[in-house]
Amino acid sequence: MKGVQQRKPARAVGFRGTVLGASELARIRRLVEERGSRQTRQDLARACCRRFGWRGANGSWAVRSAARLLVRLEAGGMFELPAPRRAQGRARAVALPEAVAPLERWAQGAAAPAAGLVVRPIVAAERAQWRALMQRHHYLGDAPLVGESLRYVALFEGEAVALLSWAAASLRNRAREHYLGWAEAARRANLHRVVNNARFLMLPGAQGRRNLASRVLGANLRRLARDWEHAYAHRVVLAETFVDPTRFRGTCYRASNWVCVGESAGWAKCGVHYRFHGQPKSVWLYALARDFRTQLCTNTVKDNAMRELDFACLPLDGEGGLFEILRALPDPRQARGVRHRIESLVGVALCATLAGARTITAMAEWASEQSGETLRRFGSKRGKPPSERTLRRLLGSIDVEEVDRRAGAWMAEQHQRLAALALDGKTMRGSGDGQTPARHLLSAVVHGTGAVLAQRAVDAKTNEITQVEPLLEDLELDGVVVTTDALLTQRRLASYLVEEKKAHYVFTVKDNQPTLRADIEALHLEASPPSAHHRGQGPRALGATSDLDQHRDQ
Repeated sequence: MKGVQQRKPARAVGFRGTVLGASELARIRRLVEERGSRQTRQDLARACCRRFGWRGANGSWAVRSAARLLVRLEAGGMFELPAPRRAQGRARAVALPEAVAPLERWAQGAAAPAAGLVVRPIVAAERAQWRALMQRHHYLGDAPLVGESLRYVALFEGEAVALLSWAAASLRNRAREHYLGWAEAARRANLHRVVNNARFLMLPGAQGRRNLASRVLGANLRRLARDWEHAYAHRVVLAETFVDPTRFRGTCYRASNWVCVGESAGWAKCGVHYRFHGQPKSVWLYALARDFRTQLCTNTVKDNAMRELDFACLPLDGEGGLFEILRALPDPRQARGVRHRIESLVGVALCATLAGARTITAMAEWASEQSGETLRRFGSKRGKPPSERTLRRLLGSIDVEEVDRRAGAWMAEQHQRLAALALDGKTMRGSGDGQTPARHLLSAVVHGTGAVLAQRAVDAKTNEITQVEPLLEDLELDGVVVTTDALLTQRRLASYLVEEKKAHYVFTVKDNQPTLRADIEALHLEASPPSAHHRGQGPRALGATSDLDQHRDQ
């Protein structure tokens, strides 16, 4: 820009494990000079990500990292960025509440205060209280968390007893690299799979409870990988931490099966530079996956780029199109101030998911990459993409079951020649939390394509059998063959499928129904079907055919 003395950095600039040379820095400078007068810092950072293909581990553009790079280059005198739209940095002082937060505030993340020990991520309303307690009681105070991060609270009998935080792994760790046998290329490709235990604080009054620290740490480690995947769309396979040997012996880490692999070199990172403090710390590692070494030592970098969608092949517009289905959804927002119609936002979220987006941030990034014509087809005014906050507000308040029902009905209409449907129950991995059991879903899945037409949650007090009829209630199954596993081989379900839904069924018979299996074996149907002769699977295959033939004869 005019009036700014421009100069190239005296040395190459490191960014995200790579080195930006003179040509890359010149391209960044030209981009800022051309667009800086009419775009914000976030827009410039996003433009740099698109120009160089900088993506995070979850596939979304690395906008925050690129924005920090631009600030560094501005400080080096390369160019002048537009003024920030809001105050930069993080408030150093934390307002500490005079009284301890009530139990209800710490219990917002759970359905109800649970007995025993529960370790869970904090919710937004608890962030200030978490930071205040960390600032008051931890000898290092409350510090900003680097990169991807999570904060946890441990509750014992409903009382907060410990606070923990996890952040991005250290960029360089000689003891860790030596333990893993990490080559430089593998470190660059897989550093995002390592997570650092930045803070672990046992609150006053909790230190005297026997083995509580190791129990808290173990409970946190058991859920850390799945929480990380839920938040950032990728799993972590190794945890690290640094323990000051002049203050602690690392007893709780040792009791939780962490391994001490050596000491740090006594350097600390201060901004973009390193400072030697001469106080090495012991380095502890914990494997979150059995094959962690294999996953971390491969040089393969997963391509996280979004897939291209052929909108011409997607039945979005017109009668029976996806937008017509979504338009009938109840809108939970107030009419005043609404800029994007509900079918536009939900349609963007669905198509972004089809393209490979696994987070709301990735959905917003996908929308920002679409042309104005594509966005207008989604119903966007003036072809403007919705922001991340807009998508997050709507998706957090919309009736999910209603969306699932309408989308499933629309998917069923797309399969006009539906021949076979499978009923399958699955427990969602990582959905359990402390005293809350894992969530179990019963789904109706199309054979061949794997498309889910409908699904229902199975309550812990019941089973899949009671949810079959509500699951299939809105589906047209005339002439469709329904397959199930042995659990759903029930007389009532057979009658429901044949008499009410006009469908056929193929059931599996196992030893849990010995009388039925014995009856099938007594029929001696060795010749039908031909597959009955293979590997001694006659009784199961014959049982399925016998049931189907009996109802066809009726």
